[in-house]
Amino acid sequence: MDTPLDARSLSKLKWRCRRGLLENDLFVERFFRRHEETITTRQADGLLALMDLSDNDLLDLLLARCEPQGELDRPDVREVLAQMRSPEPQHQKVKPE
Repeated sequence: MDTPLDARSLSKLKWRCRRGLLENDLFVERFFRRHEETITTRQADGLLALMDLSDNDLLDLLLARCEPQGELDRPDVREVLAQMRSPEPQHQKVKPE
């Protein structure tokens, strides 16, 4: 399903995504900063599947040390993982004239 998450579901999702490893939290926070207004139920399902992993296994996926396998090798997980891996856009510095 690609319906947008309602505010209550989004709040629950954010709570569920809290991690014990700072590096993972940074990826998760960046994901929500960029996408929280447009997260769909499908993306939430993919994100929840990733949150079932141990911190070290999740970090390996986020750093592209490995790719989703088995039950995790599904389109919703891959979509969210790609969004989470995407680096921050670089802001160009304006040179004084």
